[in-house]
Amino acid sequence: MVTIADVARHAGVAPSTVSYVLTGKRSISAGTKSRVRESIRALGYQPHAADRALAGSRANVIGLVLPLRAGVHLPAVTRFVSAAVTTARRYDMDLLLMTADDGAAGLRRAANSSQVDGFLVMDVEMDDDRVPLLRQLSKPSVLIGHPTAARGLTCVDLDFEAAGAKCVDHLADLGHRSIGFLGAPSAVYRRNAGFAHRTMNGFSAAAMRRGVAATALSVEDDHDSVLRAVKALIRAHPSMTALVVHNEAALGWISACLRAAGRQVPGDVAVVAICPDDLAEQMSPPLTSVRLPAEELGRHAVDLLVAKLDGKQPPPLMLLPPRLSRRASTPDPAAARGAAG
Repeated sequence: MVTIADVARHAGVAPSTVSYVLTGKRSISAGTKSRVRESIRALGYQPHAADRALAGSRANVIGLVLPLRAGVHLPAVTRFVSAAVTTARRYDMDLLLMTADDGAAGLRRAANSSQVDGFLVMDVEMDDDRVPLLRQLSKPSVLIGHPTAARGLTCVDLDFEAAGAKCVDHLADLGHRSIGFLGAPSAVYRRNAGFAHRTMNGFSAAAMRRGVAATALSVEDDHDSVLRAVKALIRAHPSMTALVVHNEAALGWISACLRAAGRQVPGDVAVVAICPDDLAEQMSPPLTSVRLPAEELGRHAVDLLVAKLDGKQPPPLMLLPPRLSRRASTPDPAAARGAAG
């Protein structure tokens, strides 16, 4: 394996000079930069975490900031964490999970220590109080999610507004004119979590654009709350024929609660979920879904952070487009009438 020392010998410079060319931490003359980069290309060098640690005194540890707040669904965030851990190991780096809800103060303490080289930040709010500090820290960060103002940050996220709109467009294209929406627990909206608000906003804007009657409610993640919310939607819109669900914890109760309210899926009510594909496929009937790409987001976040550690400047905001997979819960209208009969 080619090391940073091999590149230094080939280019006729010190290993620290190669490190500075990679990280941009010190000014290096254009001629030296060109010579080092040519050696990197000639030798096929790929920055290795051990080399970076030797040259830059790195800990080879990424701090994953995941405060365990009310409404956080652990099975969902585990998908992000697992992907981040796997990708970090590809760079010979470890993850330090930071779950305390300490806000900016906790970040500052971690940044002032030598424990971590940079941060992945989750559960991002629209007006997140950690953002001003993240812009000032000497250690790089990547947000999984994005605040209202992403200037000076690096963020990766699903385009949740487009995801909410895609659900409506799919249902409206099938002829549904009255659609309900069940979102995240109320605590998630109260703290202005970006993913929740953007999905509901995208849903509402698309319903207005398509001339669809729509009602959106938050829902807690227990059976009784889901049943109450389903009944409330039906009272508000007795002609409701479709439902969008953006709450993974509630999904397992949706079909049963609709049956308890006198509606069958998909004969009376078509359902679209925003969730991982495998979860949608486990439901009965299998649910049409807009995929929540947790694994992909986790991988991208680590790749972006390592790029920043190597002195690169990735784009401030990477939004993944939503992808809808159609399943049994949204049949063609004729098929739905047949199922109902």
